Amino acid sequence: MKTFRWIVATGWMALSVWGADVPARTVPWAGRPLTLTEALNWALAQNAEVRKARQDLEAATGVAIQTRAVALPRLEGNAGYTVREQGGVEQFPVPGLPIQIPNDNWSAGIRLVQTVYGGGRLTSAWRSARLTEQQARAAYDTAVAETVLAVRTAYADVLLAAEMVRVHEASVQLLEEELRQTRQRFEAGTVPRFNVLRAQVELANARPRLIRAQNSLRIARQQLAQLLGFDVPSEFSDDLPLEPADHLQPPESKPDLAAGLKQALNRRSELAMLRHAESLQAEAVRQALAGYKPALEVFAGYDVHSPTFRDELDRGIGGWLAGAQVRWSFFDGGSTRGRVLEARSKQERVRVELEDLRRRIELEVRTAYSRLMEAHEVLASTAKVQEEAEEALRLAQARYAAGTGTQLDVLSAQTALTEARSIHVQALRDCVVAQARWERAVGLPVMEAESQP
Repeated sequence: MKTFRWIVATGWMALSVWGADVPARTVPWAGRPLTLTEALNWALAQNAEVRKARQDLEAATGVAIQTRAVALPRLEGNAGYTVREQGGVEQFPVPGLPIQIPNDNWSAGIRLVQTVYGGGRLTSAWRSARLTEQQARAAYDTAVAETVLAVRTAYADVLLAAEMVRVHEASVQLLEEELRQTRQRFEAGTVPRFNVLRAQVELANARPRLIRAQNSLRIARQQLAQLLGFDVPSEFSDDLPLEPADHLQPPESKPDLAAGLKQALNRRSELAMLRHAESLQAEAVRQALAGYKPALEVFAGYDVHSPTFRDELDRGIGGWLAGAQVRWSFFDGGSTRGRVLEARSKQERVRVELEDLRRRIELEVRTAYSRLMEAHEVLASTAKVQEEAEEALRLAQARYAAGTGTQLDVLSAQTALTEARSIHVQALRDCVVAQARWERAVGLPVMEAESQP
């Protein structure tokens, strides 16, 4: 069992290159094998789902900044210039006083405004901003976990397809050797032509299975490349030069269902997402209830304007100002009551979703446990069958060479061996994938995942 504690220096660029998204690239591994760890690193850096989740995380950071801004002071500035027709300005001549109301004026000012009491809105805004970021982080972790599972499964499928090609190539080689020996015996007059025809038919039947296995390998490579976020160059019209460096190896550790259930309820990012959503709805209720309470703002600033009773546009009159303002809506037509009702209903809905998700995750863990145990048992059984099939072929060939066996015995043993090898390789892949799904079900952290190709 190969253990990798993913340093993911490339993959976790997801956390350090926000805003500098990585475009899809052409395959860089041509000419060298690709390990599972490298595949995971590439996927965490370039997979489309991870990149979209990274942008969602950055967008949530922007939402949190907007939410937090409600509790912060505002610095506002204003300026204006107005001109009227002279006939539209009423004059008030006072004997002995030089009063002349101008037909144009200007004003400017700056003001610092701070809400000091909002009925609970301010503290709720800070909590909501923090919860929004945490919820987005949990959503990102979910996307990463799903991508890791998909890549591990696709990598195992490539290994399975490659092993299947080797199994069927070995079968074809065995049948070619059987045909060669049968022809020699026929030429020596020890066997009839029927034996040659039977060997030719068996060989012809084996070649389509090899062709299908080779095509499955091509498709598996392309699916893995798509998950890694690479554009397949047009020059690779037939097959990708993607060779896995690892091998199918069964996991050594056996799962603990009770510990897995407890771990899943504590670590699954989907549950964390809904817990944060429930807390956000609780804050929405507090903010809605704040509509029943007054809001107090204080402000300070400086205003300057042109003279009101003198036609001196180039002169400014200004000074400092400060004050406070209270707003209290005594009747809003039921708007606040409606917002409270809406927020409480959404909060209760999230609670129901959380309970349902907890049950579904428990079912997922139990299902993953059952399938992993089944995979271990099937793998142990197929390993023994493969050994027996190899021994049966050896005995059949020895008996046939000694003249006590038949060609049918040899061909049947060869077919049984090919089937046993195919079933064993499939069982290996199923065991590896079942382990990956178990680790995903219990919420094993990506950085601590222990797995095998």
